[in-house]
Amino acid sequence: MVRLNKIYTRTGDEGSTALGDGSRVPKTHARIEAYGTVDELNAVVGLALDHASDQAEKDGLDRLQHDLFDLGADLCVPVDASSQRDRLRITQPAIDGVEAWIDRANASLEPLKSFVLPGGTPLASTYHLARTVCRRAERRLLALMDEDPEGVNALGLVYLNRLSDLFFVLARVAVGEHERLWIPGGGQSR
Repeated sequence: MVRLNKIYTRTGDEGSTALGDGSRVPKTHARIEAYGTVDELNAVVGLALDHASDQAEKDGLDRLQHDLFDLGADLCVPVDASSQRDRLRITQPAIDGVEAWIDRANASLEPLKSFVLPGGTPLASTYHLARTVCRRAERRLLALMDEDPEGVNALGLVYLNRLSDLFFVLARVAVGEHERLWIPGGGQSR
C-alpha cells in the first residue's frame, strides 16, 4: 500500500526521479514520459467521469482509472525476470474487460462512412481528448519499448491500443445523432 506523509522530498530538484525499483533516471527518460502520459490520460478519464451521467458508464470509468494507475505502477518498475515477486502488471483480463465494453457500446452504433469530427457534447469532446492522449501514451510506450525491449510488459501496449478504441466508441455514443462526419476539403463547395 502506498503511504505519502510528505509531499515534497527535494530529491528531484536537479531533474532526476526514482523508479519503483529504487533506481534513479532523468525526468526526461522514456519510462517517465510513458507513465507520465498515462497519468495525464487518467486525469482526462476523471474529467469524463465528471461529465458522465449513466451509472454503469461511471462505474466503468472508475475501473479504468484504477487500471491506469495499475499501468503506471507497471511502467515505473522495469520488468526483470529475476525479481518478479508481487509486481503489479497489466494483465489480459484488463484488456478483455475493455474489449467487452467496446463490443457492448458499439452494438448500437451505425457503421461509419467517414471519419468523425471531435465534439458535439462536453462528454463526447472529453472522450475524444482521452482518445488522443491515449494514442500519445501508446507512442510513448512504444518509444520506451524501443529503448528497453526486455524491460516492459508488452500487454501495456495492447491495453492502451484497446483503450483508445473504447474512447472513440464512447465518444460516438455520447454524441448520438448529432455526430459530425469529416467532409474532405472542409465541406466547401467545389
